[in-house]
Amino acid sequence: MFQLYQYATCPYCQRVMGTMQDLGLVENKDFVLVEASRGTPGRDEVVSLGGISQVPFLVDGDTKMYESGDIVAYLRKKYS
Repeated sequence: MFQLYQYATCPYCQRVMGTMQDLGLVENKDFVLVEASRGTPGRDEVVSLGGISQVPFLVDGDTKMYESGDIVAYLRKKYS
């Protein structure tokens, strides 16, 4: 199960979440959404895990990535 650090009004996060929906991925089965708007503990985790304050941020085991295009490509490759 992977974690996606995101917040609702982020268009790049929405792009990734749309891909997850298209792939039929199920929250709390395939992934966990972590609220990571500014000032939240989730955003602090993003910085701690990846080094910069940017979302979306995907953590899947040892794989960590920020860019929505990279995340979409990764998810399509892994789950298609």
